[in-house]
Amino acid sequence: MKIGIDIGGSHIAVGVIDEAGKILEKNEKRLTSIEKQDIKKAIEEYIVENVNQFLPNYPIIEIGIGAPGWAQDGVMISSGKLGIKNYPIVERLHEKIELPIQIRNDAKCAGLAENKYGCLKGYTRSVFLTLGTGIGGAVFLNNQLLKGGKKPGYEFGHMIIEKNGISCNCGKNGCFERYASMKVLKDNLRSVLDLDETTSGEELLEIMRRNSPENDNYEKIEEVVSQYIENLSIGIENLICIFEPEVIGIGGSFVYFEDVLLERLEQKLQEFNQNDSQRREIKIETAILGNDAGMIGAVL
Repeated sequence: MKIGIDIGGSHIAVGVIDEAGKILEKNEKRLTSIEKQDIKKAIEEYIVENVNQFLPNYPIIEIGIGAPGWAQDGVMISSGKLGIKNYPIVERLHEKIELPIQIRNDAKCAGLAENKYGCLKGYTRSVFLTLGTGIGGAVFLNNQLLKGGKKPGYEFGHMIIEKNGISCNCGKNGCFERYASMKVLKDNLRSVLDLDETTSGEELLEIMRRNSPENDNYEKIEEVVSQYIENLSIGIENLICIFEPEVIGIGGSFVYFEDVLLERLEQKLQEFNQNDSQRREIKIETAILGNDAGMIGAVL
């Protein structure tokens, strides 16, 4: 058995994973604004506390961590979501935990879990996207995760889809995630509807579900959603042309909006490939492991 850890921008989860990828027990919490002021301490303390809780009850052989950003050789080199750079997390944890520990990018972890147990299972060539605050991804060829060089690579969120476009935290302009992350969709909807940041994703989803031509805001909402689908389709079409996958898997908070977005996305991709029957057959599958995918994939 192994312990999987999923570190997010505002949460952390620790769970015991068996050989079949099942979660036997888990604990998770949202990180408070106070904890975020010393995020490294909060992460370390929560991990150590939960590992010590699980060790007496399970034969743990290894720990896997999924974290946002670029991690290599046990070091979180850069994580914009957490405001962390060059953080030797594995070394710090080894001061209190005597077990092998590995760490990798959270989107790669989620992709690994979906490839083995979830929506990508049974395919040999696939692309996985996480659409949330940003856009992450993973590519699988012959069921093997493709890896980059010194950097992890396959950072789909930072491929440029708009020349001289919106500036991105990475330092470039026009990045895919500045146009097609779920955060962008939600922020744009709040803006055109004059809603503040406290309007939740669940509330926005209900607004989209109730939208119809009879509504006063129909055209505003339709314009935002149409532009979002257009931008998302451009990025995915680029990935299709490069990797020729059998399937595109999509995770992150997009999954919760599946009933209002997926069919429109599929239709737009069909339009792009109306003269290419092979690419028209590429499937879009949504993730089925939910928020647990990163934790499960962290130990694979």
